[in-house]
Amino acid sequence: MGRKSPYPVEVRNDAVALFRAAGGRRTYAAVAADVGVTGETLRSWVRQADEQAGRAAGSGEKGSESRDEELVRLRAELSRLRKAEKE
Repeated sequence: MGRKSPYPVEVRNDAVALFRAAGGRRTYAAVAADVGVTGETLRSWVRQADEQAGRAAGSGEKGSESRDEELVRLRAELSRLRKAEKE
């Protein structure tokens, strides 16, 4: 594969969750600007998350996957709220 990402897994998961939470109302570039990465980086993270979800669903782990996704979504929301509170 490629080189190791300088971003922690939590940051990547939160960014993917923020993009998905937008439900198509925001572009990769718009969400990526909020996170501090490029649109192409975020697009890559979303694609990787989709691939990993496909593998997990294929192995019968769908129940735990939805809990993990909810946790990621909630962490992203908490991060966004804390950031907004500081402003």
